Amino acid sequence: MKCGRELHGEKVSKSGICPAATEIRANGINEGKNAGRACWAVAGTFCRGTVRGTFALKLGDCGRCKFYKLVIEEEGAEYQTSENILEKLERRDIEEYFIKPLSSGKKIK
Repeated sequence: MKCGRELHGEKVSKSGICPAATEIRANGINEGKNAGRACWAVAGTFCRGTVRGTFALKLGDCGRCKFYKLVIEEEGAEYQTSENILEKLERRDIEEYFIKPLSSGKKIK
């Protein structure tokens, strides 16, 4: 959104860094850096001067957001819906934080 709350942004000292700017699990979604083009799926983003809570609480505001509509338009058929984004974040968490079976078939003691 170029709101100045990205890393080293002009508004960071006043308002802090936006969670969308640091949400690395969403990197690349809708061709954005971190969650920069998936901010509606990230809790705690700063919308219209107010910190917004969970995805469910802020989705109505996002549906009216010019940036949200712009991303949908620019991405066209490749647009990642909120549901897709949340599934990807969950899958990335599972891949990162849960034990994977050994490919050799050996059991972990």
